[in-house]
Amino acid sequence: MEPMPQVTLGERMEIAAARAIGSLPPGAKRRIAGEPIRRDGLELDLDMQVLLKLEERDPRPPLSAGTPHRARKDLRHSVRVVSGRPPAVATPRETTVAGAEGHLPARLYVPDDAEEDAPGGPLVVYYHGGGWVAGDLDTHDAPCRLLSKSSGARVLSVAYRLAPEHPFPAPVEDAVAAFHDAVARSEELGADPARIAVAGDSAGGHLAAVTARQALLEGGPAPAFQLLIYPATDLSETAPSRLEFAEGFVLTKENMDWYEEQFLGSSADRRDPRVSPLLADVDPAVAPALVVTAGFDPLRDEGEAYALKLQEAGVRTILRRHPGYLHGFTHVLIFGPGPREAIAEMGGVLRAALAG
Repeated sequence: MEPMPQVTLGERMEIAAARAIGSLPPGAKRRIAGEPIRRDGLELDLDMQVLLKLEERDPRPPLSAGTPHRARKDLRHSVRVVSGRPPAVATPRETTVAGAEGHLPARLYVPDDAEEDAPGGPLVVYYHGGGWVAGDLDTHDAPCRLLSKSSGARVLSVAYRLAPEHPFPAPVEDAVAAFHDAVARSEELGADPARIAVAGDSAGGHLAAVTARQALLEGGPAPAFQLLIYPATDLSETAPSRLEFAEGFVLTKENMDWYEEQFLGSSADRRDPRVSPLLADVDPAVAPALVVTAGFDPLRDEGEAYALKLQEAGVRTILRRHPGYLHGFTHVLIFGPGPREAIAEMGGVLRAALAG
């Protein structure tokens, strides 16, 4: 994992400006945002529309015009600006987990109201988003802190190997291996091995879904729950939402195509269930799920289709759409309370599911 650079003076100014805009009354925000954006029967949340307006003033070239290194740098920058100061609600501890081919950096978050070394609590193994190419422990620090606080669970964030240096199946194999290692080291991590969930957002949601399925197929310990936040579930077909929101809503179709090319290379089968879990047969014994989607997200339809497929197979599944939100909304913590409240809701479901 590349080191997280220090916040620059320019970024401090951007953060201060974003915070000032976020504190404006709704009327002032509306003047900045312009007329409400409506699409597919939905209206974009005002704070999300302000975010889009600010991005219009500093447009970035498509990912295909740069390199994976540039994509990682840009994601770190964007997250620092829209997340603001990390919430001081959980204590992080640097550690490692076993991946498929060696140790992986990891970070364990312990809720402030939990005893550091108390055994037998719930644990969430978290896989970050970023298109299997970008993202790391630092880009997803704030959501993991909030999820730990709201769920009352320890959260183990895993820095799996990234494409294109490590294309499919390396990220999948690391995700499964990290879950198994968390179970094997549950006592050390302060966790009950029967109360370990998997979670992730976007590409990380894909990895969490695949891990829940693969662990069951392999016949070993399986997750007790899966939290899938706007997951990618079908890389073989183009769902309607991928076309409806292909441009202008943070995650573009061009960038998604680039991410998938980096992840899959030239030889991977897009219909492999480890690539497109929506195409896999569902074992009704797979972990219960909360699938979270955003109304203005290209990945919305495939996430909701996956939730429906789980439900039809008899898996206890909650589908929660946040109708006015964009892909990546769990990072947008500096404008208004909505994303924090959404994470708190996710944490509440986890708390109930892992209560023992």
